[in-house]
This record gives sequence, structure tokens and C-alpha cells, in this order.
Amino acid sequence: MTSLDKPTEETEADDARAVTEAALFEAFGGVRGMVETVLPGLLFVTIFTLNNDLHMSAIAALAVSLALVVVRLVMKDTVKHAFSGVFGVAFGVVFAMMTDNAKNFYLPGMLYTLGLAMAYIVTSLAGVPLIGLILGPVFKENLSWRTRNPGRKKAYTKASYAWGLILLAKSAILFPLYWWADTEQLGWILVILKIPPFLLAVWLTWVFLAKAPAPIDVFAEMEAAEKAEEEKAERDKAEREAREGEAVESAADSTRGGRHRKD
Repeated sequence: MTSLDKPTEETEADDARAVTEAALFEAFGGVRGMVETVLPGLLFVTIFTLNNDLHMSAIAALAVSLALVVVRLVMKDTVKHAFSGVFGVAFGVVFAMMTDNAKNFYLPGMLYTLGLAMAYIVTSLAGVPLIGLILGPVFKENLSWRTRNPGRKKAYTKASYAWGLILLAKSAILFPLYWWADTEQLGWILVILKIPPFLLAVWLTWVFLAKAPAPIDVFAEMEAAEKAEEEKAERDKAEREAREGEAVESAADSTRGGRHRKD
């Protein structure tokens, strides 16, 4: 490798890492997405700790979730993270209200976390790691990594196992607390455990993908194929028109030649 090759390779590696960071930021919502995830639960447990009022706590959590969606709509941002937060809070409110048990505000989210952990692990065992299904469209590679990019498939599998094991560990902490701890203890520990496991999983995903081969941009391939087809069609049309022109000229020449012979 020459002295000129090394900076180029380092630049390409830096570009790949930057693309990976941007894709992860987009897929998981970044700092704003984390705030939207934490804020409703934090508000619920804070109000419940202060006045032990289930209805006020639940209404406040749901109201702030809806407000976050409205803010995104007004700013014309993507609302998928905020909407997912609204649905999670709404299920929690329904569970808590129906059972008149504030602990059940957290139960849907805990069950979702456990189910998601199992999904990460099962899909990895099946050879279709969930994190690849999530990030494939973000990287514009769709499912090309399954058959055409084994290095990325391996990275996605490792990342999915990491997500699954981290979420399983989180569930192993929370479910015993659901049975043994009071509502305030469970709520505060849930708030504390919202961000660190998530950041650890995202960081491990970044580590695995940063070392993986670059994604295959299937959208660029499709555009190139369409462009090639259009160019081929234009060439065929030009050749056809040229042949038709030659045929017309030949016919005209034959006509002129016949007239000369008559003369």
C-alpha cells in the first residue's frame, strides 16, 4: 500500500463510520427520541410519588405523550417514535385504570421489552436477525445482506444477539421488582433503566457494523439498471430510425435508377 492509498482508505473508513452513526441516529430517534421515551414514565412516577393519585399520574403521562406528537407534527418531523410512545403510554393507562393498580401502568412496556428480547434472539437463530430488518432500509440495502453480503449479516446477527441479551437482562431485573417492589420503586428503577441499556445496545451495534463490509445500495443499483434500460431503449430507437432511413434512401435510389434506365 502506498502513502497515497492509506489516507484514501482511512477517509473511506471514516465515511463508513459516519454513515453508520447517521443511520443509527435516524433509526433509533437520537436524543429527542430518548427524551420522548423517558418523559411520560418520569412524569407518571413523579406525580404518583408526590400525591399517590393514579388517575392524575396516568392523565399527565398520556397528555405529555400527545403533546410530543403535536410538537413533531407542527415541526413537520417524523412522528414514528412519538406515536410509539403514545401507544405504549395508552396501553399502560388502560391496564392501570382497569385494574386500579398503578404498577400495571408499567406492565405493557415490560412485556413488550421481554417480547422484543425474544424476537431479537429468535430471528438471529433463524438467520434473519431483527436488527438487519430494521436497519436494512435505513442503509438502503433492504435484504441484500442476507445473500449478497455475509459480513454484514454476521454483524447484524451479533448486534441482534446483543440487543436480545441486554433486554433479557433488563427484564430479569424488572419482573421480580414488579412482584416485590412498590410502585414508586419500580417506576424510578424503570426510568433509570430506560437509557443506559439502550445506549449500550446502540453502541455495540455501531461497533459491529463499523467493522462490517459496506452496505450494498440496492436503490442505486435499481436506478442504474433503469438508466441502463433507458439508454438501451434510446440506442435501439436510434438504430431502428437509422435502418429505416437507410431503407428509405435505398428505395429512393432504386426509384431514381429505374427512371434513368427508362430514359
